Amino acid sequence: MNLSFFIARRYLVKQKGTFSSFIIRLAIVATALSVAVMIAAMAIVTGFQYAVSEKMFGFMGHVQVRNYNETGSSGGAFADPVYADPALMQQLRSIPQVAAVSPFANRPVIVQANNLLEGLMLKGVDKNYRFQRGITMLGNAIDYTDTSYSKDILLSKTTADRLNVAVGDTVQINFIDESIPRIRRVRVAGFYHSGMEDMDKFYAVCDLRLLQRLNNWTADSINGYQLDLADANDADSVAALIHFNLISAPLAVYTTAGTYTFIFDWLKLQDVNSLLLIVIMAIVAVINMGAALLIIIVDRAVMIGLLKALGMSFETTRNIFLSIAAIVGGAGILLGNLLAFGICYLQLRYGFLKLPENSYYMRYVPIRIVWWKVVVVDITTLCLCIFCMWLPTLYIRRVQPAKVLQFK
Repeated sequence: MNLSFFIARRYLVKQKGTFSSFIIRLAIVATALSVAVMIAAMAIVTGFQYAVSEKMFGFMGHVQVRNYNETGSSGGAFADPVYADPALMQQLRSIPQVAAVSPFANRPVIVQANNLLEGLMLKGVDKNYRFQRGITMLGNAIDYTDTSYSKDILLSKTTADRLNVAVGDTVQINFIDESIPRIRRVRVAGFYHSGMEDMDKFYAVCDLRLLQRLNNWTADSINGYQLDLADANDADSVAALIHFNLISAPLAVYTTAGTYTFIFDWLKLQDVNSLLLIVIMAIVAVINMGAALLIIIVDRAVMIGLLKALGMSFETTRNIFLSIAAIVGGAGILLGNLLAFGICYLQLRYGFLKLPENSYYMRYVPIRIVWWKVVVVDITTLCLCIFCMWLPTLYIRRVQPAKVLQFK
């Protein structure tokens, strides 16, 4: 067994009830709190980024193929149609990263109910369309069994509250046209809720065939294709593949992250806050550990003098205290992990930490633990604790056996 580690372990075992034991416990607690805060901060920021992203992707998809638009937006209020190409849809579905492909159409409308009006963008989808993760549903889905078009509509919970309608109520939708306004009465089949104001306030969902009929389009006319991917990180590579290999003008490919850059840039800024907090807590942990070890070294000056008198080298003596730092740091890191995981579990289970949804797009503090990030925090903290202990151990050189042992 390594001599330095053996002495360090024996030293820690024999310190019950002494001043050094209090310092050791204090160092463990300080390290544990720092590690717990770092892990919890990462879990919250990662969870927040993931939750908001999933809400956006759940409604808009990850990639869209539609007519070219200079602004990169959804094509404007009355975007020109494209013709659905079964061969292109099959090619899109055959891309390994693509989980689903859905044709869609958009049209601005005015929804009227209970003498109240709301201007919305009506999104027409087919029977294969499904809301992805992040979007909750209340009520029923659209019934596509009608051979002409479904007379169901899905409103957001926000819009439903503004119009004071419930599931099963009938609302009137007014289509703005250059000639005669067109009116249809549809049934509210259900509500969706994302917590994203830009979607909940301005979008409703209906049967794609309804928009085709009111736009005087053919049955194969759409505004574009929405692609849902298995992994959001593949969006750029899939978009590049489609652009260079599968489509030609006037079609273009857009990613949701590229279209709504203001939201995703804001999400990336949260990494800066997380990194700043992690750096601060790491510094706190290192300072606490360094101060604790320095106190222990001073308190054990007699032991250091005795070991020197017996012929132990400076490196071996120093390694004793570095081993103490490693053991104390490891114990603090382990305790910090248990504390952080416990808090995260309780939040996932009970949601006791709440948020104002109108500001943060969600009702509860989200949690998402990425294991490799936790491992990086643990290893980095332990390495910093050991590395920064080298400075306090320089005090060992100043200990003179003749002075510290003369009163023993």
